[in-house]
Amino acid sequence: MQPLAERMRPQTLDEYVGQSHLVGKNAVLRRAIEAERIPSFILWGPPGVGKTTLASIFAKTLKRPFYALSAISAGVKDIRETIETAKKQVFFDTPSPILFIDEIHRFSKSQQDALLGAVEQGIVTLIGATTENPSFEVISALLSRCQVYVLKPLTKDELITLLHQALEKDILLKNKEIRIAEYEAILQFSGGDGRKLYNILELVTNFQQAHEALVITNEMVIEKLQQNIALYDKDGEQHYDIISAFIKSIRGSDPNAAVYWLARMIEGGEDIEFIGRRLMILASEDIGLANPNALLMATTCFQAIRAVGLPEARIILSQATIYLATSPKSNSAYMAIGQAQALVRETGNLPVPLHLRNAPTKLMKELDYGKNYLYAHDYTGNFVAQQFLPEAIKQTKLFEPQNNPAEEKLRQKLKQDWEGFYEY
Repeated sequence: MQPLAERMRPQTLDEYVGQSHLVGKNAVLRRAIEAERIPSFILWGPPGVGKTTLASIFAKTLKRPFYALSAISAGVKDIRETIETAKKQVFFDTPSPILFIDEIHRFSKSQQDALLGAVEQGIVTLIGATTENPSFEVISALLSRCQVYVLKPLTKDELITLLHQALEKDILLKNKEIRIAEYEAILQFSGGDGRKLYNILELVTNFQQAHEALVITNEMVIEKLQQNIALYDKDGEQHYDIISAFIKSIRGSDPNAAVYWLARMIEGGEDIEFIGRRLMILASEDIGLANPNALLMATTCFQAIRAVGLPEARIILSQATIYLATSPKSNSAYMAIGQAQALVRETGNLPVPLHLRNAPTKLMKELDYGKNYLYAHDYTGNFVAQQFLPEAIKQTKLFEPQNNPAEEKLRQKLKQDWEGFYEY
């Protein structure tokens, strides 16, 4: 017998619960289906909110061939074979088959490159599903050819609707006498995840005795879950809470707490590369110039865990975590780029000073491109003061060294070189 979540999978948009901003009346994807024309797109949202279901409904509604691959198990060979099969389904003006890629953020660059040509040529209409920000995980060439739609966690009312649908329509549950007296626990543990909601309901109802009524209470749900479900769920709400606690512990220079949260993730089956990526980000965002070796450590850690894998990768992650937690902290690089981007948005495309412009042609030289540029290596100490910012913002300071030994040295060097401009 299929799991409850699979038995209750909607077959049409009218049966689908949630994401009204995308598939409700007059919403963008509803209109696309009604027009029988859908673009390639990526569905970005937390687990259990209906990404796979939507892709399947689109294919059935539009009566198109449907191919599904999981980024966890599919390689470049699988992608190419699927595309070749899809090519044979395309005749003259027939709509292209739908290729659904689950967890597309796990595809390597070469795997994504293998998809690109088929999407460009219209051989397939790509629907990707991801729980990670596609801006970071999907190559720009592929991303530029896809719309990105953000899916939201299911609301309390939507989750309750799913519960009642299961009790009223499921082939097994509809014939049982089941009443939900308290909703708080089952909703809290589901974390806005419809699949997890059904898993919990199925788990609890499995304990119902034959010919006896079952009343579901908060106490019953908590008791059964503690007996049967791991405390850490890498795909659920705690995924976000625990990685947040991990990062904040390192930022707060507490190696003990950081290693504890690391252990929680490893024991819960978290993707070690996900942890490694977050360490690289933290090394620049929260440590940065206070200890430039932190980024080297985090990058080396990421490369090493990829090569070694579990269980030994846990040691490498522990070493990197402790190193980053005990490093001096600075967010000066993070603050500087934030202020610089804000300045760009405010001032627009200011002209590059003439002396900094490239002058590969005679005409450009005649227009004074590159004129009076001072080549730093011709001067003592490989430095000479000159203006590098556009004229309109030439007095603007974006980088501010913070109070740690490494950046204090930078501060003194800047003060010396720039004759008072970097007085802080």
